[in-house]
Amino acid sequence: MKSIHLIGVAGTGMGAFAGLLKAAGYDVRGSDEGVYPPMSDKLREWGIAAKSPYGATNLEPAPDLVVVGNVVKRDNPEAAAMRERGLPHASFPATLGDLFLSKRRSVVVAGTHGKTTTTTLLAWTLLSAGRDPGFLVGGVPAPLGTDGRPHGMTESFRLGAPGEASPFVVEGDEYDTAYFDKGPKFLHYAPRSLLCTSLEYDHADIYADVDAIVARFAQLLSLVPPAERGGHVVLWASEPHLLRARAQANVVAPVTMYAAGRDEPGGAEADVVADRVVEDGAGLSFFIVVRGVDRGAFALPLSGRHNLLNALGAYAILAAATGGLGLSDDELRAGFASFPGVKRRMEARGEAAGVLVVDDFAHHPTAVRTTLAGARRRFAGRPLWAIFEPRSATSCRKVFQDDYARAFDAADRVVLAPPGRALDPSVALDVPRLAADLRAAGKDAVAAGSLEEVVDLVRAHAPRGAPGHGAVLLCMSNGAFGGVHDRLLAALRTTP
Repeated sequence: MKSIHLIGVAGTGMGAFAGLLKAAGYDVRGSDEGVYPPMSDKLREWGIAAKSPYGATNLEPAPDLVVVGNVVKRDNPEAAAMRERGLPHASFPATLGDLFLSKRRSVVVAGTHGKTTTTTLLAWTLLSAGRDPGFLVGGVPAPLGTDGRPHGMTESFRLGAPGEASPFVVEGDEYDTAYFDKGPKFLHYAPRSLLCTSLEYDHADIYADVDAIVARFAQLLSLVPPAERGGHVVLWASEPHLLRARAQANVVAPVTMYAAGRDEPGGAEADVVADRVVEDGAGLSFFIVVRGVDRGAFALPLSGRHNLLNALGAYAILAAATGGLGLSDDELRAGFASFPGVKRRMEARGEAAGVLVVDDFAHHPTAVRTTLAGARRRFAGRPLWAIFEPRSATSCRKVFQDDYARAFDAADRVVLAPPGRALDPSVALDVPRLAADLRAAGKDAVAAGSLEEVVDLVRAHAPRGAPGHGAVLLCMSNGAFGGVHDRLLAALRTTP
């Protein structure tokens, strides 16, 4: 097989996968409804031709394999032509599994929260320790300048060294695979090392309840081989739904449990815990204790309890002390201390009139709550505004109506943007009602009718000051949020 065509190539995951295929020596091309910067620029840089819009002629000449993206529907003209012509085809996850993960030591990070940051931290730390991993992640490290990165961490993918002992790190998503495969993506990834960070209800468009997700995680846990074949499972000990999944699964691999501290739920029985945790403007410092043995002090230049947990999970997967991938404590210390975080995770986008605009991918109620709590500690003493756009298929639904009303406690003011997608009112999140519920609980909250109104509210009311002393505007969405970050900065540079 030489030539591969990707339908839906301009998406973040599919575009990165196209780059990985190209790096592996395949003749790669693709198509999408529209191909725009920055992905259009990246595809061009990687030497991948991308056509738009969709059309049957994009499949000429016939490729050896068609990879069908998750967003592609059955009636897509290229999908229809592919079936009519009998062209070999597969999903993105199945192709990733068959061509890469099945031939390597597959290291899979699964969970409702923390996948991208933890996967990137694993890849970063392996590279900084001089290993040669492959990876495919949903983000890239926050800007450092190329000289500040370990060799090979300039993109969200890397081929790495061949061989069954060579690690390949990937995010394991529980979302469905393709229009012809409604099972979760992660079941295609043949994990040998599996880290499960969390498990909550999400993806309300495909899962009826949390029990359905627990059942899928049980399937995933059952895939990990026993110790003699290199299997290793790492679980967050404080997540009851993960414990339920473990109980339902046929787990044959050794299991390492981690927790934020001994006094946390499940912490007394956990193998890996944090101790003497300190959080300040520089990030987190903490000691790691493994089965009663103090492994010393570690530092991570990120804030928030969720990032402490990300680091503990990464340690448990990588450390020789836990039966992981064999890294020493000193190698882990160096990797953690130099990690800059991931774009769109508490990423500072700029400051104007002393007001800092921060971007974050948070959209699930738990992620909103923990991200705001981390921001409150990191930016102590500064007014904290939460500017939230419900955009994902789940966050736009009323299933989390009450959860969102409890998610903004750490914010001084909440500005709710209009939902990013239109749903039937019977199932849609009621944003004006959410604002009213927040006000009833004593929170300063408003439901804006448009992005222009969001910008106007900030221009008129955001507390300004000397550099580093004005408000912090934490913008949260799983989409581009209409370019609101640059619009806010431009507005702040004008006279209120």
